[in-house]
Order: sequence, then C-alpha cells, then structure tokens
Amino acid sequence: MFVLFLNGMRFLLSIFLFLALSLNAFTQNKLDSTLKKLNAESIPYISLNETAHKDSVLYLDTRKKQEYEVSHLQNAIWVGYEMFDAHKVQVEIPNKNAEIVVYCSIGVRSEDIGEKLVKLGYTNVKNLYGGIFEWKNKGYPVYDDQGKETEKVHAFDTYWGEFLQKGEKVYNED
Repeated sequence: MFVLFLNGMRFLLSIFLFLALSLNAFTQNKLDSTLKKLNAESIPYISLNETAHKDSVLYLDTRKKQEYEVSHLQNAIWVGYEMFDAHKVQVEIPNKNAEIVVYCSIGVRSEDIGEKLVKLGYTNVKNLYGGIFEWKNKGYPVYDDQGKETEKVHAFDTYWGEFLQKGEKVYNED
C-alpha cells in the first residue's frame, strides 16, 4: 500500500515538474517571439549572465516613475521613457564610454531609449534581454524606492504581466 502511495506521489511530482518546465519554455518562447516582433535589435542585447555580477555597469531604468518606485535593479538610475531628459542624462553620465545597460519590463521601451543614448554619443549601450521581468524570473533581487529588497514588481498590465513568473505582480493606474 505504501509503495503504491510513493509511486503515485512520484507520478504527481513528475507531472508537476513537466508542467512547470513546459510553462517556463512557453513563456521563454513567447518572450523571444515578442521581442523579435517589436524590436529591431538596434541596441545589442546583453544577457543576465553577462551583466548580473558586473560592478561597473550603469543600469538605466526606462519605465514610468511609478514602475521604478515599486521595484528596480539595485542602484539603477531612473531616466523614464515619455519623460526622458537627454540633458539630465548627459549631466549625470558625462562619460560617453561608460558601460550602460538600459532596461524596462521586457526590453521594448529600453531599446528606444538606448537608440536615443547612442544618438547622444554614448558608445557602450546594451539592452537587458527580458528586462526586469526576466531579472526577477531568474531569481535576482529587485529593490523598492526605499532601497529595500522586495518581491513586488510592477507588471505594467495583465498582458505584459504574463511574462513575469516570479515575484508579486503590482498593477495600478496613473
């Protein structure tokens, strides 16, 4: 009887693992296809593995201010998207050769801001592949507006929120 119970538990665990891995693969394929559809790859991507442990990188958050306040990468500088101020960026980051990684929710808005940075003369700009959602999905920490680690991530809306698999999704209106 106990052996049947253990076999049943193994079977259920196998099904659970299969479904979890399938969902992850589906989400990754959806991310890949969405980015291919919406981005021109005019700003080269940088993977989480390439950038997550670098100390010299300047992370620029290109989301709305309220998204940034919910959570952002540690020490990220908010530059916004609609409120992007080229002069402010040039004052804050005078070194045009600085290693800059732009990010947003998944990497669409950040490509646009990356293009603006290149037009301003910045020479080392990369786009974080999968944005803050992928950062959180891979288990890297995010921080709130008080500088404390948080599980909350602004998911923008329910469509884009599908790409966020880990953490607590936050939605709010402007």
